[in-house]
Amino acid sequence: MAAEEEAAQSYLPPKKKTESEDDKRRKKIVPGSLMKALMRPGGGESNPSDGDQVIYHCTVRTLDGVVVDSTRSEHGGKGIPIRNVLGKSKMIMGLLEGIPTMLKGEVAMFKMKPQMHYGEEDCPVSVPSSFPKEDELHFEIELIDFSKAKVVCDDFGVLKKVAHEGQGWESPREPYEVRAWISAKTGDGKLILSQTKGEPYFFTFGKSEVPKGLEMGIGTMTRKEKAVIYVTKQYLTPSSLLPEIEGYEEIHFEVELVHFIQVRDMLGDGRLIKRRLQDGKGEFPMDCPLHDSLLRVHYKGMLLNEEKTVFYDTRVDNKGEPLEFSSGEGLVPEGFEMCVRLMLPGEIALVTCPPDYAYDKFSRPPNVPEGAHVAWEIELLGFEMPKDWTGLNFQSIMDEAEKIRVTGNRLFKEGKFELAKAKYEKVLREFNHVNPQTDEEGKVFLDTRNLLHLNVAACFLKMGECKKSIEACNKVLDATPVHVKALYRRGMAYMAAGDFEEARSDFQTMIKIDKSSEPDAAAALAKLKKQEQEVERKARKQFKGLFDKKPGEISEVQVEERVVGDEISAENRKNSEGSSSERDEPPDLHADAAPPVGWFYKLWPTGGRLFSALGFQRCSIL
Repeated sequence: MAAEEEAAQSYLPPKKKTESEDDKRRKKIVPGSLMKALMRPGGGESNPSDGDQVIYHCTVRTLDGVVVDSTRSEHGGKGIPIRNVLGKSKMIMGLLEGIPTMLKGEVAMFKMKPQMHYGEEDCPVSVPSSFPKEDELHFEIELIDFSKAKVVCDDFGVLKKVAHEGQGWESPREPYEVRAWISAKTGDGKLILSQTKGEPYFFTFGKSEVPKGLEMGIGTMTRKEKAVIYVTKQYLTPSSLLPEIEGYEEIHFEVELVHFIQVRDMLGDGRLIKRRLQDGKGEFPMDCPLHDSLLRVHYKGMLLNEEKTVFYDTRVDNKGEPLEFSSGEGLVPEGFEMCVRLMLPGEIALVTCPPDYAYDKFSRPPNVPEGAHVAWEIELLGFEMPKDWTGLNFQSIMDEAEKIRVTGNRLFKEGKFELAKAKYEKVLREFNHVNPQTDEEGKVFLDTRNLLHLNVAACFLKMGECKKSIEACNKVLDATPVHVKALYRRGMAYMAAGDFEEARSDFQTMIKIDKSSEPDAAAALAKLKKQEQEVERKARKQFKGLFDKKPGEISEVQVEERVVGDEISAENRKNSEGSSSERDEPPDLHADAAPPVGWFYKLWPTGGRLFSALGFQRCSIL
């Protein structure tokens, strides 16, 4: 059957290639409308083809020899040859057809009917109204050079011709630090810059220290690459490299990219910067310790003061032994770990870090003052990826899951909720590929998965993301609708979000399902009632007199400086320590609450917008 289908497909007519605009124009060519006469033979055996940049001089004459237009200085032109990319640049039909027949260095005369030059209907190239575009004309073309070119920008204002291929795949970008040999010539070949001796020119990418077009071209180069970058005037912006750019139609930059230092703005605000001082081994980022791993590093820590005071050096203070730590466990400052995760083995990097990502939120060394900006010079010696669960039996998988869960619980107790959540979620992702084989394994697997989802819910609640906490609880209740702990935690999340009716429903359902949970549910309902009363009391006080006026009169609403939710939040935090329902999992956090939707909203929708403007999302007026 497969053979028959394959045979049937072989008889299908080939798909027609989409016809380009140039193809449509070629159909209008009439025999005899374009004639070529060879004036000087060229060299080589190859001709230009689509995608090639062609550089040529052009002189246009009438049939009796009068020069109409020319690029040559002896005929009144600027002496700058034309550059086009075949198949991409806008060109007259005669040159689009004629230039691909030429060799490098060749000079030819093309006799064109009006429809082959600017007299063509809907010609894509415009000329002055005085140009004799209705006449038959001679075009003298000298093909100076042609080569493959990279179009850097769509308007062909920046093109690149590779002279020597570079190494690797990485190209500089903002805010990389670049060193390059650079020379520049005008379009007619005049040398105006030569930075090819002494030290290579140094600049920071993205700081406008070189013309915009040159920077765009260098942004496509790799280490050790040599190239010519053609830049037209609209991309010739003033810079420290070329302060004077007036009067130049285009400049040809010859560039050798000597080296560049990878610089990463880790936060996007310039505060946490990683500079690669020495390249590592491998391909970025595939060979970086992006996932939680056991890492080995040497590092030297320095204060960013005038003396660059060294406060710790593993080679000195750790008896020459490297630091070993597991990433994802909050064992080193956050800025340190963020940067190490983007390093390759053998790489040396200099990291400058603000205090909030260094030691203000981490155990501070005795000689590092509070609020200190620091720098670390880090060498990644190597790392070990976490154990692959493929091929492990069920018990081994559950043992590995328990180790990660215990680590997550430790992080939770330390207040590192984001890291704890990442640990729980890592196990849940791995569980997508686990298939229990027996009923007993299935029960253990389901219980563990439910526990992890509830731990994730606890993390979200601590982080103030009530909606996500509720979603995590729903995953448990979808699998086990009578899960009392999930109902309790979801109820607490609803209460923290101010959804009192939903919270009451969950707490009441707990009692129906499991009588032993009644004390916890009763305590939660009591707290819920207290919060509802407090919200209603505040609302009455705040909007007192709003309905005492006659129709048409306006009541003034007095807004207190403290929002209701603030006090509720404080009350929640005060009473948020765990109960007997939470023995196996991290405790809950009751985030700021907001009042429920009442009948007042339904009768007066505009009131909702008013209360929102005052800082209330929901309010109930009795």
